[in-house]
Amino acid sequence: MDGFDDLDIVFSTDQGRIRPEKKKKDAPKGDEIVRVGRETKGRKGRGMTVITGVPLHPEGLRDLAKKLKQKCGTGGTLKDGKIEIQGDHRDFLVTELQALGYTVKRSGG
Repeated sequence: MDGFDDLDIVFSTDQGRIRPEKKKKDAPKGDEIVRVGRETKGRKGRGMTVITGVPLHPEGLRDLAKKLKQKCGTGGTLKDGKIEIQGDHRDFLVTELQALGYTVKRSGG
């Protein structure tokens, strides 16, 4: 063994540039409790409902975010594993997520 077995090959003279395979990200580990809160920080006073702790893969999070935005009739985004929905929809989203079988807590005020 030459000590280079654990390194990914990025360039080879035989084949040229080699791109390493992208590994699927695992679902985030946590306490399996979905938290629904409200944030206004950095948004010029406009509030957003933020959903964290959903134990899904990125593809599943994207689908769930789309479904919840449609139910609320508003826009939103998915950032760093958090679903952000425009406006204050905490009560509605808590009931929706509970109907989907998640353990949900309302966080914040």
